[in-house]
Amino acid sequence: MALRTVLITGANSGVGYATATLLSSFPTYHVIMTGRSLPKLQAAKQVIEATGTVQSQLSILHLDVTDLSTITAAAKQVEEQHGHLDVLINNAATGIRIPDMQTRLTEAYKTNVIGPALVSEAFRPLLLKSANPYSLYISSGVGSINLAMKKSAYKMQYEDAYRSSKAALNMLATLEYTDFKEQGLKVFVVSPGFVVSNLRGTSEEERSGWGQAGDPMGSAELIRGVVEGEREEDVGRFVWKEGVYEW
Repeated sequence: MALRTVLITGANSGVGYATATLLSSFPTYHVIMTGRSLPKLQAAKQVIEATGTVQSQLSILHLDVTDLSTITAAAKQVEEQHGHLDVLINNAATGIRIPDMQTRLTEAYKTNVIGPALVSEAFRPLLLKSANPYSLYISSGVGSINLAMKKSAYKMQYEDAYRSSKAALNMLATLEYTDFKEQGLKVFVVSPGFVVSNLRGTSEEERSGWGQAGDPMGSAELIRGVVEGEREEDVGRFVWKEGVYEW
């Protein structure tokens, strides 16, 4: 049986790393871990392999979502080696929170919106060659406009860039779904939940959400369920582990 080829952006840490770890433990995938730093990717791959759980093919590929030349080169390499792509997981993101508004908005949108848009544009022709293609956008519940209007909404200083960029990402995903659903492309927006991640910073306190963040393996399990067809009734929607978010 042919392996399902999965490409994950931002795969050396957090949700991307957890997803690569989980999917590579099944014999049905070829998982391609991508990121800005090849040394970090290589180190992450070695850690996964050292667990002894890898049962599929696991490879790394340089892809910086803020550098179009690396996106184009990565898509060309995947086409040459595989001919198609079965699953694209747009996971790479930044949670930048700094006082300067212009900088934080520019950097957030460059990584969280423009980057995924360019990645999807480059890899979509390969997805459409798959018999069962999936396009996943890793978003966040804080990108929901409906949830933001509620009194109990999550609040943090300088959060405008991250939250609005995720709302914009949700729109990009929705447009992809409406434009390509007739060609069989299954698009999902996925909220992984509040989990351990470098998005908030690299200190242990920031990574762990000051002790409140959950295990990203739970997010990986949600993603696995989506790409294995367990959430087909929610295609084109904003899913999380307990259901569907309002936009």
